[in-house]
Amino acid sequence: MEILQKWNDRDISWLQFNGRVLEEAARQEVPLLERVNFLAIYSSNLDEFYRVRMPVIKAIGKLEAGTTLQVTDVVKELINRQQQRFGYILREQIIPALRQEQIYLVYNEPIPEGIHAIVKAYFFDVLAAYIVLIPLNAEKPAFLENNKLYMLVALEQESGRGSCIVSIPSDKVPRFLHTVYEGITYVLFIDDIIRMHLGVIFKDAVINGAYNIKITRDAELSLQDEYAGDIAVKIEAEIQKRDFGLATRLLYPPDLPAELLHSLIETYGLQGANTTSGGYYHNLKDFFSFPVKPRFLLYPPEPAFSLVSEAPSLFEHIAVKDFIVHTPYCSYDAVLRFFNEAAINPDVAEVYTTMYRVARDSRIANALITAAKNGKKVTAFVELKARFDEENNIRWAKTMKAAGVKIIYSIPGLKVHAKVALVRIRKEGRLKDFGLFSTGNFNESSARIYTDHILFTARPELLRELELLFIFLAKRRKPLPEEQALFTTLLVAQFNLQQEFLKRIDAEIGHARAGRKAGITIKLNNLEEEVMISKLYEASCAGVTINLIVRGICRLVPGVENLSSRIKVKRIVDRYLEHGRIFLFENNGDPQVYLGSADWMNRNLYRRIEVCFPVNDPELEKELITILQMQWEDTAAAVRVGDEARDVPLWGNKSAFRSQRGIYLYLKEKYER
Repeated sequence: MEILQKWNDRDISWLQFNGRVLEEAARQEVPLLERVNFLAIYSSNLDEFYRVRMPVIKAIGKLEAGTTLQVTDVVKELINRQQQRFGYILREQIIPALRQEQIYLVYNEPIPEGIHAIVKAYFFDVLAAYIVLIPLNAEKPAFLENNKLYMLVALEQESGRGSCIVSIPSDKVPRFLHTVYEGITYVLFIDDIIRMHLGVIFKDAVINGAYNIKITRDAELSLQDEYAGDIAVKIEAEIQKRDFGLATRLLYPPDLPAELLHSLIETYGLQGANTTSGGYYHNLKDFFSFPVKPRFLLYPPEPAFSLVSEAPSLFEHIAVKDFIVHTPYCSYDAVLRFFNEAAINPDVAEVYTTMYRVARDSRIANALITAAKNGKKVTAFVELKARFDEENNIRWAKTMKAAGVKIIYSIPGLKVHAKVALVRIRKEGRLKDFGLFSTGNFNESSARIYTDHILFTARPELLRELELLFIFLAKRRKPLPEEQALFTTLLVAQFNLQQEFLKRIDAEIGHARAGRKAGITIKLNNLEEEVMISKLYEASCAGVTINLIVRGICRLVPGVENLSSRIKVKRIVDRYLEHGRIFLFENNGDPQVYLGSADWMNRNLYRRIEVCFPVNDPELEKELITILQMQWEDTAAAVRVGDEARDVPLWGNKSAFRSQRGIYLYLKEKYER
């Protein structure tokens, strides 16, 4: 294979991942309503891509004008192909399969007459309260909000032809109406209910056409690296501006007349946006709330099992032995109990934690509030710059602060993405420390669908350095040069994380060159940063076998002679979102295993505080290696990532192995016997 490039493009790679999500909706072995859910995930992901990445791609495209092939062109072509695939899966596979189950999703067709009375009542009793009319030719056109649904209606009146925009209030009422008639469950878009009643809304006009449209806007907040004054106030002000950002995409149906499209672009100044002909319905992330959910059309239940339900005291249990909760297979109750016991245990003196994405109804935040009210010293570092969670994090930070929790806000120029907590218990005049180290957020909502690993430990060598980390975070600044050597056991981005991982790869290179056993297996969400990828290339050339499980972005090009011939890459998309990061170094038969919050991306290594941590307990180390091996052997939900980040399916035989199911059964047998 001729080496055309050393790096895959990050955005094309991410879109390939989203295409893999879309293909899950096409797989007949996936339960039907779960396939509908994968359509929603794909649509939601693509909306975020247009809000976050498309402005960057367009800016780069301007700088690269005149090159042979711009990324912008490839991205547009790839998205268009995926959108066509989306429509095919929905129309030709999902809708017919639903109808076989007597669920009739009305899609781009007249509403059946038998339910007209029910639909009419719903329109007048519910929808009419929220419908806003916006004339398209107004001198000062009303602002069209980000990702809101509108209907552009072509009218013929006595005064001549005109047009008007009608709001579709899917942010006020559910997107779907469902009703049962003659044994069939009908599911209707509210878009079609409004369309059916346009003659009522425009009673003195002829309706020449009605076309759903949507505008997506840039989501970046304008924040400076250095803040003067209250950062929460500044971020709140920027959040209010977010939905008024520059348009990045105009989505419209394929039958929208050219003159109406031109009028819309001119009226709203959308010349700089990507104008995309999509389907007849937009915001299909609303399939998350598909209103009919019979149990037999979903994944069969896999009840999470508890690791500590019988323990009289969680902290006494941790003091005896480390353990790891693997969500969502294991119950998240152990994490909640860690904070709850800290809140009421009279011996607990201090509680420290980082909070990146706080659950909307967070039991952990409530436990911290209770702990403060019960006289504990409670400190929470709340990252206010967690994209799309800023407002919720600010709300909780204010609530906790009012209850007596010491709140430390974002560090200028850095995000704190580490997921760690420390509880200090005073007994007989001495402090005993207990810690949580997690690969995912302390968020009980996401723990039900994210695969993560949370280490519970009382190991002094880890917790001494965790205390140092919280002391540093309280300073709200970047580390000074003399602080770079602060950590030796924990790997902390901005201090030693990248350097230590490079050392471990170098050690494997040394083992391989000396003829010893060498190998690296790493599971990440994203692999982007060129220094780390270059070191993996070097290791491959030195004879190190490297297996990578990368869910999303992968800029590394595997399988290239004289560059990456010993590197294989897989991607897993299944029932749960793969989120945990695991790092395994063979180390000549004495394996080293790390977990952590850090992907190998520029932002994680250079613009965030991240924590990766060793797993020193031999039994837990073996457990993680077993889990990692199961994931590598997956042939049912995994694909091989080939050149140009393309996915190559591995399934197709009856003996295909599904790692998520295998891990659940493995852990269940181990901990419930």
